[in-house]
Parts: sequence; C-alpha cells; structure tokens
Amino acid sequence: MIHDQRTEKFRQIVENKFQIYNSLFMSLPYDKMTNIGMLLPFLYEESKNGYEAGKTPEEIVEEFFKSHTDLQTEDQKLELLFKIIQYIERQVVLFDSIEDAAFPSLHAENDNGTVTHLYEKAINNHELEKVREKLEDFSVKVVFTAHPTQFYPNSVQKIIHDLRAAITSDSITQIDTLLQQLGKTPFVNKEKPTPIDEALSIITYLRFVYYETVGDLFTKIKRTFSNDNFQLHEDIIQLGFWPGGDRDGNPFVTAEVTKRVACELRSAILKSYYNHLKFVRRRLSFRGVSDILRDLSEMLYDAIFKDNALTAQQILKKIDEAEEILVKHHNGLFHEILLGFKDRVKIFGTHFATLDVRQDSRVHQQVIDAVYTKLFGSEEADYKIKYSRLIDISEKVDINDFEDIVKDTLETVCQITEIQQQNGLRGMNRYIISNSDDIKDVMNVYAFFKLCGYKDEDIKMDIVPLFETMEGLANAESVMTELYSHPVYKKHVEHRGQQQTIMLGFSDGTKDGGYLKANWEIYKTKEVLTSISEKNGIKVVFFDGRGGPPARGGGKTHDFYASQGKTIANNKIELTIQGQTITSIFGNKEQATFNFEQLLTAGVENDVFKSSKKDLTDAERSLISELSEISFTKYSDLKAHQMFVPYLQEMSTLQYYGKTNIGSRPSKRGSGDELKFEDLRAIPFVGSWSQLKQNVPGFFGFGYAMNQLKKEGRFDEIKQLYSGSDFFKTLVLNSMMSMNKTYFPLTYYIKNNSKFGEFWTILFDEYQLSRDIMLELTGFTILQQEDPLSRKSVKIREKIVLPLLSIQQYALMKIQKGEGNKEAYEKLVTRSLFGNINASRNSA
Repeated sequence: MIHDQRTEKFRQIVENKFQIYNSLFMSLPYDKMTNIGMLLPFLYEESKNGYEAGKTPEEIVEEFFKSHTDLQTEDQKLELLFKIIQYIERQVVLFDSIEDAAFPSLHAENDNGTVTHLYEKAINNHELEKVREKLEDFSVKVVFTAHPTQFYPNSVQKIIHDLRAAITSDSITQIDTLLQQLGKTPFVNKEKPTPIDEALSIITYLRFVYYETVGDLFTKIKRTFSNDNFQLHEDIIQLGFWPGGDRDGNPFVTAEVTKRVACELRSAILKSYYNHLKFVRRRLSFRGVSDILRDLSEMLYDAIFKDNALTAQQILKKIDEAEEILVKHHNGLFHEILLGFKDRVKIFGTHFATLDVRQDSRVHQQVIDAVYTKLFGSEEADYKIKYSRLIDISEKVDINDFEDIVKDTLETVCQITEIQQQNGLRGMNRYIISNSDDIKDVMNVYAFFKLCGYKDEDIKMDIVPLFETMEGLANAESVMTELYSHPVYKKHVEHRGQQQTIMLGFSDGTKDGGYLKANWEIYKTKEVLTSISEKNGIKVVFFDGRGGPPARGGGKTHDFYASQGKTIANNKIELTIQGQTITSIFGNKEQATFNFEQLLTAGVENDVFKSSKKDLTDAERSLISELSEISFTKYSDLKAHQMFVPYLQEMSTLQYYGKTNIGSRPSKRGSGDELKFEDLRAIPFVGSWSQLKQNVPGFFGFGYAMNQLKKEGRFDEIKQLYSGSDFFKTLVLNSMMSMNKTYFPLTYYIKNNSKFGEFWTILFDEYQLSRDIMLELTGFTILQQEDPLSRKSVKIREKIVLPLLSIQQYALMKIQKGEGNKEAYEKLVTRSLFGNINASRNSA
C-alpha cells in the first residue's frame, strides 16, 4: 500500500513535473539549432523502434537524418549530433533537480532506517538502553574520494543547487531563467582539474551541505535518545577526505599539494564557524556574553586571514566562558543556539574532514629500495632485511639526498606533524596502502616514519593495509597475524589504543574475481580478521572501498550493512563515496541526512536487534562458497578469453575516459602504451561496461552458478538461502539493480561482427540466464520489483539517454570502419560519456 502511494506520488511530483518543465527546453538559447526539442523525440522513436527491429545504431541515426532533417554534409550532421548531446545533458540536469527536490516528499520521517524509526523500534522491543549503549560506542565515517566520476563542473553544480530550490517552490519564471543559464553554461572542463581543484570542489559540499547536515543530525540523535546518562560522543558521524592526499597512481598529488589541501580544509571550517557565529551573536546579545563572542569572532578572523594559530580547544574555552555567563545570569535564553555551535566545534575541530594519505605498495617498495641502496650500498637484500634495518635507524635521513618520488614520499611523511599541529590529530591520522598483500607493505610505511626522524611513540598515525585483489584478500589473514605478533608493530598498535583499521576494496576485487566471488571473499576475510583481531585484544575497524554501482560494492547500503552477522566486527561503519554518488546520494541536506541515518541505524540494529537471517549456518556458508567458486570459474574464463581486453578497447568507451578532463588522475596505473588488464582502474573498467549498457561486472557468473545447481535439482536449496540469508538476498537484489540498467538491444549488431560476435553472445547469454533465474528465485515478474521508485527513476533516465547512446554507438561504428572525420567522431564519443554517466548516477 505504501509502495503504491509513493509510486503515485512519484508520478505526480517527478514524472509530471519533468514533462511540464521539459517543455521549457524548447526555448533554450542554442545558436543555429532552435528546433532540437522538436527533433529529439523523433530520434528517440527511431532508436526505440529500431533496436526492437534489430537495426544497428548506424542505420538508426542515418534513418533519422534521412526522414527528419534535410542535412546533407557530414559537418552538418555532426553539428546536429553535438547539439543533441548538449540538449540531453541539460535534460538530465533537469530530471536530477526535480527528483532531488521531490526527495523529502517521497521519504517519511519514520521510514525504515531513520533515527526516528530506530527509536520507535527500540521502544517497541524494550531495547532503548541497549541502543543508547551502542550509540555511545559506535560511529559512521563517510570518506569523500577524488575518483573521477563527477562530470558536472562547479558552475553547473551551482545551477543545479539553485534549480532544485526553484523546483521546490514551483517558480516557473525562475526555472525558465535557470534553464536558459544552463543552456549557455559549458558542461566540459577545458583542462583537466588539478588535485587542488578537486579538493576545493568537495570542500564546497563540506561548507554548504555537511556543516549544517552533520551538526543538525548530531542534535537530532542527542535529543531523540536523551536521558540523564546518555552521552553522545562527537565522533559519531565523521567525514574523511582523499582529494590531495590520495596519490595512488596520481603523479600530480605531491607533498606540497597535500599540505595545501590540509590548509584549505582548516580555512574552510574556520570560515564556517565565523559565519555561524554571526547568527549566534545576533541572538546572544547579552551583557558579558556578547563581549566574549566578539573576541571569539576576532580570533577566528585572525586565524583565517592572518594565519594566526587557533585550536579547537581555544574556541571551546571561549564558548564555555560565554555559556557559564548565559546560564548563570541570563536564564539560559537561547542556550540551544550556543550548544549547536559548540557541538559543531567538537565535531569538526580545526580539520573539518580527516585528510588521508594513500599510495600503492609497489611505489613504496621503490622508495625503500632506493633509500636502502643509498644508505647501505648496492647490496641485494631480502625485503624483510630492508625494512628491518631501516626501522632500526635512529637519525633522520636528509631527504634532499633523494629525488622525485623518493623525496616526495619522505617529505609527505615529514610534514604530517606540522599538519597535525595545525588541523589537530583528527586532521590527519592514517596512511593507507593500496595493493597490500604482504607484511612488508605495512612495515615499509613504518620505516618511512623512522627515516623521517619520528620516535616510535611519536608516530600518531594509523597504518592501514588495503586488501583489494583476490591475492590480497587471500593473504590478509597471514599478513595481519604476522603484523600483530611483530614486536615493533605490536607496540605501535598499543600506542594507537589497541585499534587497527583495515581497508577492503570491492572495486578491484570485483574486477579481479567477479561479483559473487568478490563479495563472498570480502565477507569471509572480514570474519577471519575479526577473529584474529579479537584474539590479539585489538579492536578492528573495517573501511570499505564502496563505489556507486553494485559492481564496485555500492547498491543498497543500509541492507548491506544490516546483513552483516555477529561474526564480523561492527565497531564502526566506514566507506568511500565519490563523484556523482556524492551529488546523487549526499548532495543536499535532505538526502545526506537520510543516508547518514541509514548507515548509522544499520550498524546499531545489527548489534541490538538480532536476527537469524544475519548469521549464516554451515549449510548456507557451504552453498554460497559453492556458488562463488562456480561463478569465479565462469568469470575467470571470460577474463581469459582472447577477446576480453580487445573488446573493451575497440567496442567500448574505455580509451576515451582519459580524454574527458573530469579528474586529475590517469585512467590506468601503468605508463606504457599497451593496455594490460591488471593496470585497468576499476572506474573506467566498470564505467565502460555501463556505457555499453551491458554492466557485466554486476552479474556475470552469478546466474550461471545458480543454474548449474538447478540442473542438479538443487534450486530449492538456493530458494531457502535467499529467504533465510539477508546477506545473500542483498547480493541478489543489488545484482538485479545492475541488470535493470542494461540494454543489450543497443549492441545487438555486434553479434554479427566477425571478430567480436562470439564474445558478445557469451555476455548476452549470461545476462538472459542471470535475469531469468533471479526472477524465478525472487518470484518477481520484473527487475527491481521490490523498489518501484528506483525502478521508475531508472526507466525515465534510460529513456532520456537512449538517443545519446545511439549517437555514441554510431560514432564508435564510424571509428571502427575508418569512415569520415575520425577526430570529430572521437570527440562525439567523449562528449557522450557525460550525459550517460550522470543519468545513470551510480554507474562508475
């Protein structure tokens, strides 16, 4: 009933509004091309009917030109196609804004996963005290990354913000004006953004979305669960930050960049305090109080503009002085306003978000090798001998004796103390190591600190291994077992409060092992690491590298974390978000509040409200393992197919990601011209399958594995697993989400390709098999039947971008045939990436 009501409301306030406001595009100020709004429906109909009839994108686009235009030359046709792409991009922005504006109307205050729902559930189950206890010892951390999946420049994002507000108030005049502005505003960066640009872009969200959102949510939790004993800690909701600190495969992130970004973060939070204090002072105009707050305002001003030192403790001391007078002499009038300000200072300190350092373990080894050779001659030595000897060094090395990456790596470590002094210890407190698969990968980083002159007790940084490949996940147990028993590292963990953070990467795991195998291996790895950490008296925190789509660990976040059983440590939820996921899920206060609450309540419910569906039985574990291995074999065979990489290179948009000027980071790790599978970054890998509307990483092998057991007469076992395990159910539903965003008719033409026809057929057959068997398993008649709002949103978005996909495939076919203006067609492919990614929202 609730689903039906919300579906109808979606139709009224999203679908209908889009139809109405979309008509305003007819008057958009396009030079030379004022009739695109009239032509576009014809291209859509040609595409829709053409693909159903088995036509190729080339036939569809050429038929469109022939039947609906009088264009003759290639240049004229290309100009029209570019204008259509621009038009569709702006339609996507309009739909985004309408859907985002409708969010509060489509979600209730007490929806499942909200703080209010958690409170009601606690009351009904007589578990209020247990919920309070968990809240006092639990936290959520969302880490904003620099991964390049945000195609909207800052100028466009600001228009989106204003457009959302205009749609909320149904101001036709303002909407029309903003759409005109949108028509004149470029959607493409002329140059690649620098790491500083990326950092400043996300800092804008910190200042104008998260400062208010996190502060208000903290107050809401405190009020909802308040009693005489409840003490909510300020770290319950934390923000992390990778732009400017993540140098994995990004040569443009240097020690200087990291230091600059740390300064920008500090400056941003002080500016937020300064502006907030203006409002506080307007209300607290009382004798004694106003003088103290004026002094604090001047202190903040000098810290921002004169670079004076100012700590969070100094700010809090002033607030405490004002609070004492307010309560003692002014009856505590407007006390809650001062408390709101005080809470934010406790939450954000002088750091706003914690800036992480991340680098690849292979780069670290190069640095260690170079330093070892410099200090001890050119003698060959075992990795263990190298880090062991370097850890014993008591004198700081002269970093000027080194060059390039060696010097920059050491300089980055050397400046950590300075950053911590400016931003506080919460401002920078961990070093993450990509591609960890050996104890040396962690100990090498420890050696960096010793080389930079740190004493053991002065290393106020967590060293975080990131296990992401199948090999890394398989080695995780032995690596952490050895680390926990290493006398030097054991003492380091003691200094860090007997807590160890371990990062697990879904993206490369899925690329490496396939959807089901990656998820199951990460689940089992968490269990094993939980066990050995507990045995060593260590509190383990898992940090999930979760991207937007299910193929990179994304999907139904609340369901995912709520499905973790008691065998997995639940001390904290930490995950990464990036690019358009920031915009679409955490992009405004209402959405950010809702999704922060979903994360928080998932973790709390997991401990307090026990469910047999969360804890896997031996039989369920055995069945998932069996399915996982069958799926892995099927996916491995696909990866080993001689056409796998050539197919992506020649038939997808893979090679065009690096030309989009959306991020500072190269689209692959290796520097050579030859494309190697292991060098492929997960984002362009997953994104390229998405552009093809095939989404292979989100389902391939899953349906095949289930069908193999079905052939053996064991499908009832899988049905029982689906109904009995929240974890398995979440995997199935997320995979179905990926399949709902596929559209194989777009590439039907490839099945007749002499080179790639057989390979395409393998993909298509597995899609059909997976779709059919998952529908049979769930009892659904359509994909995403359980989530009608998301399904409707996906279908509208797919309709908007179908003409754009036709243009993209048309251009790719022209390039493959070597026909026409190759440079122009390549630009057409690159430009078409933008609208499709933005419309899909969680596709890369």
